[in-house]
Amino acid sequence: MSSTAKLIIEGKEYELPIVIGSEGEKAIDISQLRSSTGFITLDSGYMNTGATRSAITYLDGENGILRYRGIPIEQLAQHSTFVETSYLLIYGELPTRQQLDHFSQLLTTHSLIHEDMKHFFDGYPQSAHPMAILQSMVNTLSAYYPESINPFENVEVTAARLISKLRTLAAFSYKKSIGRPLMYPLNNLSYCANFLRMMYAMPTEEYQIDEDVVRALNMLLILHADHEQNCSTSTVRLVGSSLPNLFATISAGVAALSGPLHGGANEAVIDMLQHIQETGISCQDFVQEVKDKKANARLMGFGHRVYKNYDPRATILREMTATILSKKGIYDPLLDIAKELESVALEDDFFIERNLYPNVDFYSGILYKAMGIPTNMFTVMFAIGRLPGWVAHWKEMMESNDRKIGRPRQIYTGPNLRDYVPIGKRK
Repeated sequence: MSSTAKLIIEGKEYELPIVIGSEGEKAIDISQLRSSTGFITLDSGYMNTGATRSAITYLDGENGILRYRGIPIEQLAQHSTFVETSYLLIYGELPTRQQLDHFSQLLTTHSLIHEDMKHFFDGYPQSAHPMAILQSMVNTLSAYYPESINPFENVEVTAARLISKLRTLAAFSYKKSIGRPLMYPLNNLSYCANFLRMMYAMPTEEYQIDEDVVRALNMLLILHADHEQNCSTSTVRLVGSSLPNLFATISAGVAALSGPLHGGANEAVIDMLQHIQETGISCQDFVQEVKDKKANARLMGFGHRVYKNYDPRATILREMTATILSKKGIYDPLLDIAKELESVALEDDFFIERNLYPNVDFYSGILYKAMGIPTNMFTVMFAIGRLPGWVAHWKEMMESNDRKIGRPRQIYTGPNLRDYVPIGKRK
């Protein structure tokens, strides 16, 4: 017998189905609410609204759990690669050796961009943010692959094109921003090694691959690969629901990610740590400023809309950051400041009572910095990592029997009916 919830409106009783997920998550199905009652729900920010059923990512913020297709993020970060995790997210299962080889070959085949696109980079000023360039270039890809205009066709190839070309576009965007020659991808290098070479190699120099950095980059991208129905993923689903091509849909996801409250948060963390370093303020005093509303200080990289416990990704990154800095012989005072700031905040009742713990952004910026990736590329790195998650959610939506075009409702609060007044008679 299926469970129902009872809703009483103006003395009339309605029964609403209760939906239970595979991990015991519970929802009240209100899909027929407006048609049966004339009412809608009001939920600013959709914090209590489930827009879809999904089998991709399980997130339990209260207990600090994150799993891709049922596999704990800790296991994937330790044992997997970004390419393998991308396959898992998009296709639902870990690949066999044959499947992984085929997927990797697709990425290699489609790593280059059309030569004409290189001229577009010349049209951007050197001051252009790489994220702005990336967004435009992803959307431009649809002009070069007209066979991908129909979102139901060539899905495997289109997805591979995006995942492979995004790193190429990202590296080219960076090289353009610093005025250095572009480097083409090499077929014999792995996904992450190829990206690092395109970022840092020069035509006249032999570039040495640092396997520790390659592993760290794999881990960073895996940790960012998906995070359930976040702002950018929801944007991809909403835009994709009107059936544009996948390139345009992903471009919208890149735009959503570019905001400082989403993908740009790790840049804000570095700015905060540098502010503490440059001003010489103690972490204790800075935390006091954060608690003082008049001081207008913010503790970036702490707290999360979903997590009410320690973000499991932050724990992994904290350890990897220390490892990379140690192996490369780098002393970064920002890491010491971050550790002290974390210690001070986690012992303060203000943050304890509000369940404010470090999130993935708190340490990812320091790790990117240790790898030589500049601050203005942080959000671009996030986009590369999040892409397979976007593709997976888009693909899941397109294959769903319950797919509908997104069309949220609203409660109107404007003026009541009134007449038009000619301009000469307006007061």
